[in-house]
Amino acid sequence: MLSRFHEESRLGEAYDARMLLRLWPFVRPQGTHLALSLALLVVTALLALLRPLIMRDALDAFDTPGGLDHLTRCGLLLTGVMVLEQSLAFPQLYLMQLAGARAMADLRVRVFGFLHTRRLGFFDRTPVGRLVTRVTNDVDAIGEMFASGALNAFGDLLRLAVIVAVMVSLDWRMSLLAFAAVPPVALGVNWTRRRMRDAFREVRAKTARMNAYLNEQVSGMAVVQAYAREERSAEEFDEINAAYRNANNRSIVLDATLDAAIEMVSSVCIAAVLWYAGVNSLKDEISFGTLFAFVAYIDMFFVPIRDLSARYTLLQSAMAGAERVFELLDNKDEDATAAATSGGDVAKATDEGVAFELDNVGFGYKPGVPVLRHVSIAARRGEKVALVGATGAGKSTVASLLLRLYDVDEGVVRVFGRDVGAYPRDELRRQFAVVPQDVFLFPGTVLTNIAAGDAIPDRAKVVNALNRIGALDLFERREGGLDAPVLERGSNFSAGERQLIAFARALYRDPPLLILDEATANVDSDTEARLQRALEGAMEGRTALIIAHRLSTIRAVDRIVVFHKGCVVEQGTHEDLLAAGGVYSKLYRLQFARQAAAHA
Repeated sequence: MLSRFHEESRLGEAYDARMLLRLWPFVRPQGTHLALSLALLVVTALLALLRPLIMRDALDAFDTPGGLDHLTRCGLLLTGVMVLEQSLAFPQLYLMQLAGARAMADLRVRVFGFLHTRRLGFFDRTPVGRLVTRVTNDVDAIGEMFASGALNAFGDLLRLAVIVAVMVSLDWRMSLLAFAAVPPVALGVNWTRRRMRDAFREVRAKTARMNAYLNEQVSGMAVVQAYAREERSAEEFDEINAAYRNANNRSIVLDATLDAAIEMVSSVCIAAVLWYAGVNSLKDEISFGTLFAFVAYIDMFFVPIRDLSARYTLLQSAMAGAERVFELLDNKDEDATAAATSGGDVAKATDEGVAFELDNVGFGYKPGVPVLRHVSIAARRGEKVALVGATGAGKSTVASLLLRLYDVDEGVVRVFGRDVGAYPRDELRRQFAVVPQDVFLFPGTVLTNIAAGDAIPDRAKVVNALNRIGALDLFERREGGLDAPVLERGSNFSAGERQLIAFARALYRDPPLLILDEATANVDSDTEARLQRALEGAMEGRTALIIAHRLSTIRAVDRIVVFHKGCVVEQGTHEDLLAAGGVYSKLYRLQFARQAAAHA
């Protein structure tokens, strides 16, 4: 089960050209840097190919009249060529890496922004570590294509073409001996090509699996330690780590095999040319300078081939990463910005006095497993409506549908008479403030967390929000006051303090609709009493949906809606429902009896 959950599905065949085309929109803004880098690459490649010819002329003229002067001139020329070549190599590589770094920054922003457009169902089914891998490891693998100079393969191909032409011009017979090594090298590269792509796909998959498991373990460390699962978790991680190591080992073996094979062919080829030149030099058919230049060109001939194989390895890793990234970006089924499939009745006459409405709504998180069945609820402007029921009855799901975190399977959800599917996502959610049971705080300060969403927090509004819930003195007593640091997930604040920040955050936003999702479940009785008094004033003049855990907190609402197994079974005031003796009455008496027993 562990492996099946954390492992990714195997991707189908992909083509490097197609992946490169998809990367082009991110690279295109850096086209000037890239073009200049490639132009410098051509110049440096041609300069490198001049060196053996200069040395040939110097060696052949050594024993001729004036040979020493000629040797000096060739030495100075060779020095100038090498200095110029190395001087151009730095800007060439720098521009290439700069273009790649900027392109990958744009790609990361695209993936990060894309994640914000997914519906919550997508995150329910996808491990967080896998998504982190997409933004980090996989994009890094693509960026390595630029950073390592893999795109310099263009220069390698140019060098090969020029070297072939020069070698043939020097001696076509020795050239044939060198070129005889090309077919076995081509066969070796072709043999490893598909295997190397599969190996790097496996590495990317195992990396995502490891990151997903690590994220799960770190997030759940309190549970792991509380249930003494350290040893079992270590065994599971060892299994995942071994799979990752084995996947890397396969790619390393393939890379090393190809590199060693090319080196062996190169050595054999040089030996054959030296034997041939040795035999023919006795007949004065080949000069020493020509032999020296030819051997240098043979070595230079195989250097690009070796570089191509190494760069091909990096390219395979980059393309495997690109497959994963674009497979994520190709997910269109769970686009939170798409139009709702339930809608189409925006023009239907609705009561303008209704703040929100669920009209015969059916919904399930999984196909065939309904959570809500034929639910109809309407709240008038300014009305306070509470949802109660057993755990899993569907109360919190109603809030998710109003915010359009999920789309309904049937029926219609309306806010101020308008189908939620017809709203732009940001416009819809600006109508709401939500106070959840589990409060998420971002690293920063108390001030920035209360003013979440504002680039520049309004301190006066924050102070006013805290005053309205009677918590200003509580936070001003902390060292730093409103500028006190908030650590990751608010770990340096108590559950009650985090809840107070969430209430202040909702009041700071000051929207027409307020959703309280069991918002007082994690606060003590004193804090709850203070919040209840503050919220009576805070909810005045606005519509509120209260998902209640403690039934004692909802006596003063205008209407209570009772859920049972995904259906609305009762509606009315607290007194009316108690008098009816139905589901609500049983829930209330059961909870009151538990509270009495706890205080006994």
